[in-house]
Amino acid sequence: MGIKYSNKINKIRTFALGLVFAGLFISYLGVFFRESPLVMALFILIGFLAIILSTVVYFWIGMLSTKTVQVVCPTCGKPTKMLGRVDACMYCKQPLTMDRELEGKEFDEAYNRKQKRADN
Repeated sequence: MGIKYSNKINKIRTFALGLVFAGLFISYLGVFFRESPLVMALFILIGFLAIILSTVVYFWIGMLSTKTVQVVCPTCGKPTKMLGRVDACMYCKQPLTMDRELEGKEFDEAYNRKQKRADN
C-alpha cells in the first residue's frame, strides 16, 4: 500500500482539536494543586489560553477554507477543497494538483513553499 497523504485543512483542524483536549487536560491538572490556589489558577489559566488559541485556529481555518478551490477527486469522485499548489483529497487521500507543471512529478508538499517553487 502506498503512502497516505493528508489534506492541509484536516491537519489544521486536527491541531485545533488537539489544543482543545490539551487545554482541558492542563486545566484538569490544576485540581491536583488545590492546596496552592496560585498554582491551581495558573494551570487553569494556561488551559484556558490553549482553548482560546484553538478557537482562533478554528476561526482562521474557517476563513481560509472559504478561499479554497473546490475540485472533484478523480479517484473517489467526491468534492474536496484544495489549499495551495498540491494537496490531498479529504476522503481518499489521493494527491492532487492543479498546476500543469507538477503533473506526473512525485507528490511533495514542499511545492507549496516559495523556495521549492524556485527550485522547479
